[in-house]
Amino acid sequence: MSRLNRYMLRQLFWIGLLVLASLTCVVWLIQSLRFVEMIVNRGLSVPIFVWFTALLLPSFISVILPIAMLIGVLFTYNRLTVDSELVVMRATGLSHRRLAAPAIVLAASATFFAYGLTLYVVPASYHQFKEMQAEIRNTYSSVLLQEGVFNTLMPNVTVYVRERRGNGELEGIIVHDGRSGDRSVTMMAERGAISEGANGPRVLMLNGNRQELIHATGNMTLLYFDRYIFDVGAFGASTEERWREPRERFIDELFPPKDEADTIFNYNKLVMEGHSRLAAPLLIFAATLIALACLLTGEFNRRGQLQRVMLASGLVIGMQATWLVIKSAGEKYLEAAPLLYLDAVIPIVLAAFFLTMGNRLRRPRPTARAPA
Repeated sequence: MSRLNRYMLRQLFWIGLLVLASLTCVVWLIQSLRFVEMIVNRGLSVPIFVWFTALLLPSFISVILPIAMLIGVLFTYNRLTVDSELVVMRATGLSHRRLAAPAIVLAASATFFAYGLTLYVVPASYHQFKEMQAEIRNTYSSVLLQEGVFNTLMPNVTVYVRERRGNGELEGIIVHDGRSGDRSVTMMAERGAISEGANGPRVLMLNGNRQELIHATGNMTLLYFDRYIFDVGAFGASTEERWREPRERFIDELFPPKDEADTIFNYNKLVMEGHSRLAAPLLIFAATLIALACLLTGEFNRRGQLQRVMLASGLVIGMQATWLVIKSAGEKYLEAAPLLYLDAVIPIVLAAFFLTMGNRLRRPRPTARAPA
């Protein structure tokens, strides 16, 4: 690789990396806000919260990579044009292919990196995210019991805690159990504590009473107690096996689905997820070639290349939007799956054609002849 190619590749790499990191942080921050109320406000530690949301980063990066490459190529080549560096390079006899080579090398590397993400890292991290989310929702006592709020642990089972102290002690506990259709039970206690039992977290209630109401007769029984144990884990934990979403499955589990129930009810979703994993990285290469074809072909204009930058951005946005529409339609009509590949391959072929034949397609301007 020549010194010129290394110079351009270095600029493309650092600008693309900066854009990727910036967009990833913004998306991560926005998505993390969805879990602030569920996790941070309910007592989950900051390190667990950071790790929990960081498991989504590979999914964000795989989506943002085409946009980052587009912005990196547009910014770098437009700056080289404004500074007249591309003019000098062309004057030395460099063709469009030679000028586009650094961006193509970086796009190829980013495409292989994206395949590593989509085929292994994304399903592994997303599966761990869903497992951790289910564990927090079902067994983590600090999430199940939030102070000052009526916590619905399961249908017809509600727990209220007036105050929680740092040592796990609870003040002002109310528990309502209405799962039985013919009777309801309400328990109140002055104080208590959270402890771990054989079935998960449980609440130890002290100095309270238990009220049981028979709906048919209207009779109520009242029992005072000094000590009572309410098993949270038995109510909060789900006994059913969690269904694994398409995004948390590896590629060999999608072509074809191994579970018979998935084959019947979710066949299209799983197979379409597999096709999208194989087709999505190609969008990176397509976005790069579209940007190169728009900026390198055509005549030099000292007033800037705003129109070409807008054209490249519009084409890539249209390509991405079309890809999302095809993926959504393919979950109902699996015949649309090949269109995912065509949505990326066709722009690659057309952009490569214009990069190769761009100058030859331009008609030479007629030159004025001097009068005889």
